[in-house]
Formats: sequence, structure tokens, C-alpha cells
Amino acid sequence: MDALTINFAPVLQITDEQFFQLCQINELIRFERNADGTLLLMPLVGGLTSNRNANLTAQLGVWNRDESLGIAFGSSVGFILPNGAVRSPDASWLRRDRWDSLTKEQKERFPPVCPDFVVELRSDTDCLTRLQNKMQEYRDNGARLGWLIDLETRQVEIYRSGRDFEVLESPASLSGEDVLPQFMLNFEDIW
Repeated sequence: MDALTINFAPVLQITDEQFFQLCQINELIRFERNADGTLLLMPLVGGLTSNRNANLTAQLGVWNRDESLGIAFGSSVGFILPNGAVRSPDASWLRRDRWDSLTKEQKERFPPVCPDFVVELRSDTDCLTRLQNKMQEYRDNGARLGWLIDLETRQVEIYRSGRDFEVLESPASLSGEDVLPQFMLNFEDIW
């Protein structure tokens, strides 16, 4: 089952603070917010997808710890994008100078910034078109590199700023290019 959309806009507008509080008091429900204010209720994922996501996030986290160039995030953070949407990528990374420019309160809530790098994992229950639109949105809002990893077809769509996306078939690894210098994602524990 893909995300369920709820539209409160005709009745009320939910502020960033109200949305944050809504997410806090409903901690077992994963929410995202579209730029138009509609809310998405995201289904929980199964064990296999969660394990693959943990492996991906662990690789990113180890690289980030060793390189100390920025801040790595798992799937439970929400980012307020410049267009007003609140998105929660499966894994993401933000340059340290961009993170350091945020206030303590902004860091404790949903950071009002688009990550430099984002990853979305597509399981068999996810809508490919919705995830492709989400990747385009990240790119349009400032992400410099994004990977949409389709776990079923073993394809990876690579999104770079200012360029069309590229599709790779069953890569053994992926380079973080100039966005994540020397980062190499190994797909052995992800496929």
C-alpha cells in the first residue's frame, strides 16, 4: 500500500509548528507534507526493506564519521524544503557548514533545509511515480545528488542538479561523486 493523502486545506492550514507537534503526538505514524499543505500518511515498511535501509544508512554513517564533512541522517528526520513541503528521505546528508548555519531550535525540530544528498528505497508497495516526483522535488529544492533505489527491479535512478536522471541496472556499487567525496555505497547487503 502506498501513501494515503489527507487534505485539510479547505478547513484549516497547518503551520510548521503544528505539523511538528502532530508528528510528535502520533509517533507511530510516519507523515510527510506536500508543498500544497496536504498530508501523506506513509505506511510502515517490512523487515527486509528496513534491514536494507539500515545497511545503507550504516555505510553512509561510517563514511561520514571518518570524513567529518557533514551530518548524516536516517529515515526518521523531516526536512522543511524551500517549497514548504516536509520530506523524510530514507537516508540523507547535509554539508557541515549548512548544518552549522541552523539555529539550535531548527536542528531540534524539522530542519528548514534541503539535504545535499538524498536516498529513497522503493519496495514492492511503493508507487514509482510518487517516488520519482519526490526525487525531482528534492533536486528542484537544492539536493545536489539523489539516488532512487528500486529494490524489486534492481535499478537505480541517479538525480543530479541541472541534469536529467540516469538509470543504472544492478550496480555493485555507487560513487558519492563530488558531493560525498570517497563515499562508495556497496550493494552487497542491499540487493
